[in-house]
Amino acid sequence: MARYVRKVSEKAGLPPGTAVHIGERKPGRVRIRVLDYDRDQAAEYEIRDIREVFRFRDTPSVSWINIDGLHDIRLIEQLGAHFGFHPLFLEDIVNTASRSKIEDFGSYVFIVLKMLSQDRDDGRKIVSEHVSLIFSEKYVISFQEREGDVFDSIRKRIVSAAGRLRTQGADYLAYRLMDAIVDNYFTLIESIGEQVDDTEEALMNMPEKETIHVIHRLKSENLFLRKSIFPLRDILSYLERGESDLVKPETRVYFRDVYDHTIQIMDTLETLRDVLSGMMDIYLSSMSNRMNEVMKVLTVFASLFIPLTFLVGVYGMNFDYMPELYWRWSYPVLWMVMIGMGVSLLVFFRKKKWL
Repeated sequence: MARYVRKVSEKAGLPPGTAVHIGERKPGRVRIRVLDYDRDQAAEYEIRDIREVFRFRDTPSVSWINIDGLHDIRLIEQLGAHFGFHPLFLEDIVNTASRSKIEDFGSYVFIVLKMLSQDRDDGRKIVSEHVSLIFSEKYVISFQEREGDVFDSIRKRIVSAAGRLRTQGADYLAYRLMDAIVDNYFTLIESIGEQVDDTEEALMNMPEKETIHVIHRLKSENLFLRKSIFPLRDILSYLERGESDLVKPETRVYFRDVYDHTIQIMDTLETLRDVLSGMMDIYLSSMSNRMNEVMKVLTVFASLFIPLTFLVGVYGMNFDYMPELYWRWSYPVLWMVMIGMGVSLLVFFRKKKWL
């Protein structure tokens, strides 16, 4: 339940805009990397002091400032104060429970979204990382909870001057970062789809008690994905409509492409949700049918033994005048009567198609 509802009680009673880190506290220091580039050059920097970042605010080249770690509130406040970010945005950056959204402040655009991936130790578990992007005309700042992301290919393309990244502005870099996150959603959903197929096959062949737990887990994962991805439609819709002056007309078509991918992902999640609901119904029906088969067999046996029990019960009574007790063939005759009654009942059940 902790993955769906984060504890935010630490912020209760504090003034608006007070930055309080909500989420899992990662060990170690905050890592800051800067990738500064233009058409002719690209340079990477490992930053030790946050004040070294300030000079990249007004450079003519495009600067990508990536910060891994959200627990150092003072560092983020220093960065926000120098770049002129609103305190409410800083609050959303360090609050990993905040919802995905977009805010356009004129001189910069603030975006919150979720980076989803499979756990390295347990491939069935989904790991969510809170990611914030701020882009202006000449810089993009990305905030992540931990080191390691899906942006390595973008870094390599910038350094090697492959593609159009080096010739475009900060809005195109923001698009590429968001596109990498959305593309990783496809990989995750394909893995979940394979698990759904395997579970459906097991359900058709021989459902077990463990099957219902797998279905419930997949339904929970689907709900978690929808909650994380659904707000992304509004973010991309805002960017592709050109409502921000920081997004160039030639970049809008790329945001539209990511928007289409998001709609495709949502349609896939809706399909998986319907399939999982159907699997739940099939499982319950299968268990009900199995119970009915068991009850039918038990009912047949009970029906067979009811008349036999009656007969042996009669002869188990303690009366002096029971002439059959003294007949020589009474015992074999009784067995023949009981066997005949059992066979007759079986034939009757067969004709009624109860067996």
